[in-house]
Amino acid sequence: MSFNYVKQAGKFLCIGRNYLAHIKELNNAKPSEPFFFLKPRSSVLLPKQGPVLVPQGTIVHHEVELACVIGKTLKNLDPTSFTPKDALEALSGYALAIDMSARNVQDEMKKKGLPWTIPKGFDTFMPLSAFITKEQITDPYNVELNLTVNGETRQKDLTNLMIFSLHRILTTMSSIMTIEEGDVVLTGTPKGVGPIVAGDKIEAWASVDGKIIPESILELDVAEKPGPYIYQSK
Repeated sequence: MSFNYVKQAGKFLCIGRNYLAHIKELNNAKPSEPFFFLKPRSSVLLPKQGPVLVPQGTIVHHEVELACVIGKTLKNLDPTSFTPKDALEALSGYALAIDMSARNVQDEMKKKGLPWTIPKGFDTFMPLSAFITKEQITDPYNVELNLTVNGETRQKDLTNLMIFSLHRILTTMSSIMTIEEGDVVLTGTPKGVGPIVAGDKIEAWASVDGKIIPESILELDVAEKPGPYIYQSK
């Protein structure tokens, strides 16, 4: 299985609030256009590299997502001439991702109007699968995302529930910053997000027409994060 795409990624861009039921479960407002945030490379966790680490004092939620690997430089795209077909052709492939969020930290950041860098950027907060080819996912809107915790199904939905298409996501992003070849775009999470704690076991995978994509499978333990950081609400 190939993980070279991770080494080639210049940045990891994450779309927020792209599934309506997820927006409702967190009592958030539906966005009128795509918005996104960045996660650092140090948050990447590849299979067999160790557990997801939960910082002390935090309530960490899992968010399973389809990630798109960009295959060409995209800059200031015109949404009228850059077509949905062009958007698919601009991808080199896919991966499965889990966007971990320190939810109580994020909630405080939201109330204070502060960035989400801390609640989204802890070490191990972006588990990524092996590379998935475009032959394995011929239609990115026909992928079922699955995540279980201790064998209990938490998330199970199709990507056709996305609010914003890849075309809309890429044209919006490219108008703000250049999307470079190798960059990875996380496309949002469906409903069912919930907490994980030390000792939990997470499994996640993507399937197409009922068939699991082997490269997508993630099996993760959860442990407490060592070090001095302890979240205390201020």
